[in-house]
Amino acid sequence: MQAVEAVELGERWIGTDESGKGDFFGPLVAAAVLVDGRIAALLTELGVRDSKNLSDKQNIDLAAKIYLVCGANAQVVPIPPVRYNTLYDQMTREGKNLNTLLAWAHTRALENLLTAFPQNRITVIIDQFADEHYIQDKLMASARSIELHLVQLPKAEANIAVAAASILARAGFLDALNRLSREYGVTLPKGASDPSIITIGQQIVARGGQPALAKVAKLHFKTTAKILG
Repeated sequence: MQAVEAVELGERWIGTDESGKGDFFGPLVAAAVLVDGRIAALLTELGVRDSKNLSDKQNIDLAAKIYLVCGANAQVVPIPPVRYNTLYDQMTREGKNLNTLLAWAHTRALENLLTAFPQNRITVIIDQFADEHYIQDKLMASARSIELHLVQLPKAEANIAVAAASILARAGFLDALNRLSREYGVTLPKGASDPSIITIGQQIVARGGQPALAKVAKLHFKTTAKILG
């Protein structure tokens, strides 16, 4: 297995990450960040690191600074619960799984970034969750002129580009979750183990049925069966 330090990056490289896959409520958000040596140094000075080691406020504050440094070099793709549930059902029928959906989300962010900044050759660093071939095939189908070096690594967030992407994805998730909370008049918890998730889910179903739950939650979680009883 390659270590982050052993990857040959070149002058520019891209890091991708996602947030929300383990959260019952809220979207899945993928992000991709293109960096070079100068941008990497600036992000390091800002204190950019893996979003899981930061508080919600730190993620939100750092995300704003990352956007100032990176501009269009940073692309974020939110997948709202309704769209997420449709995609998950579709991929399940095709014999695919959550990893394929994650790969789909990462690919959308990468495509947006490579459209904004076309590259002849680029290294993409992504956390290890499998379905590397899906990403490779989809990207090559949409951008055949790119020589793509896709590297999947455990703990890829040690790379500054992946760390920046993890922060943008988490901040995007938190923002979307807060907006859904305001829309439904209830604080939607993060994660999937908070005891209040069942009660809140039942309140949402009581008001609008399962279609309402599908607008705020990922229905394939086992939590859904407990809510619907």
